[in-house]
Amino acid sequence: MASKESDITLYFLGASRAIRIAWLLEELSLPYELVSSPRASNGLAPPEFKAKIPTKLGKSPAIKDGNIVIQESAAIAEYICETYDPSGRFLPKEPAARAKVREWMSAAEGTFMIHGLAILYARWRLPEPAREYLPEMEKGLSTNVHNDFSWLESELEGKEYLVGDDVTAADILMGFNTEFIFARNLGTEGGDWPNVKKWLSRNQQREAYKKAVEKSGYSL
Repeated sequence: MASKESDITLYFLGASRAIRIAWLLEELSLPYELVSSPRASNGLAPPEFKAKIPTKLGKSPAIKDGNIVIQESAAIAEYICETYDPSGRFLPKEPAARAKVREWMSAAEGTFMIHGLAILYARWRLPEPAREYLPEMEKGLSTNVHNDFSWLESELEGKEYLVGDDVTAADILMGFNTEFIFARNLGTEGGDWPNVKKWLSRNQQREAYKKAVEKSGYSL
């Protein structure tokens, strides 16, 4: 039983981290209003959509729950878990498991995504005269990605989920960046991580995940 009645609005930009929050809300069977938009032709959020998001940055995901407004995926997920998951299914109460889930929630952006985006931004922003050095730059940057995925691969050895016997916020937060890095081939060339790929597929076969995708129209 949730400790308070949900009044959540999720601001959802297409092909974004917002899928994490929709997935968590579906796992918890929480009702929510979806304010969504596809990306503009330049790949960015349309200005009219950004204007609807009640934060200074106007970034997705963001949620509004009554008079509470939160941005940043990990902060949103932690708020939802602490407010609407009193049993601790997604953010365990046991200290060691709770710490491990939080570790993965932080690593999703602070380790995995930052290393993948370093490569993506190099592709986007490297000036034309220097683009001949891009392959060498990507090769160097890919070392971090390989190290990250080797860590994830080892943590999933003999396990279906990252912490415990069922999905937690760790899997939900880590899912998007893993999919994104594979989809954009951000430093993954030459790597082989079968446990990671099985885990990602397992996540995406969950009914709550499929409902979130169908409702939001999410696609990479």
